[in-house]
Amino acid sequence: KPLDVTGAITSSSSITATSADINGPLAVEEVKEKVTIDTTTSGTLTFNTQTQAVIFLSANQSANRTIDFTNVNANMSTGESMTFAVLATQGSTAYYLNAYQVDSSSVTPKWSGGSAPSAGNASGIDAYSFTLVKTADATFTVLASVTQFA
Repeated sequence: KPLDVTGAITSSSSITATSADINGPLAVEEVKEKVTIDTTTSGTLTFNTQTQAVIFLSANQSANRTIDFTNVNANMSTGESMTFAVLATQGSTAYYLNAYQVDSSSVTPKWSGGSAPSAGNASGIDAYSFTLVKTADATFTVLASVTQFA
């Protein structure tokens, strides 16, 4: 039987829970996502899905990159989804994320608009959004989009 804490919380201090199942309506007033500031400019970008929701690549990218979403299969159940963002700073020569992996296995995202990007956008920030849907053990549908901010 769930523990009833009605009326037990008497201050506005924070509550930390390592896990919770909400089986009814939930009102949320504010959500803050963990952003990791990353200064790498090339190589495989490892996105640990347990430690942040957003990676901001704050230095001008110098090569096209592979992204590998890690700690996904073990931490999601079939029928769950998670959404992540990558913000990639671009200089006068732009690069893009051109290979995609979930737990080191290649995936082909389904892109908003129907086409994967074939280049980055110079002198701005490319904002990628990825939604990973677990459809079976170690099986994912990945929905992706990219937006230019200049």
